[in-house]
Amino acid sequence: MMNALEHELAALIVGELNLEDVSLDDVNAETQLYGEGFGLDSIDILEIALLISKKYGFELRSDNPDNEKIFATLGSLAAYVAAHRVR
Repeated sequence: MMNALEHELAALIVGELNLEDVSLDDVNAETQLYGEGFGLDSIDILEIALLISKKYGFELRSDNPDNEKIFATLGSLAAYVAAHRVR
């Protein structure tokens, strides 16, 4: 089961990146962003970081040493957004 923010982020990722192979019914907080799960690559992650920056009002920096943790799963990304969002 996903919380509201996880669902919102999953829909944003699927919609903005046109991930036709990913069904929101098959996604949960533990779904990996890289490789299995969403199947994102580094360019996709950059696009998502820009979208999140615009939508939630804070910057995700490429030089953040925690990026591997932040972008590990949908749940870890949602937790980071929840803690840092300004809108």
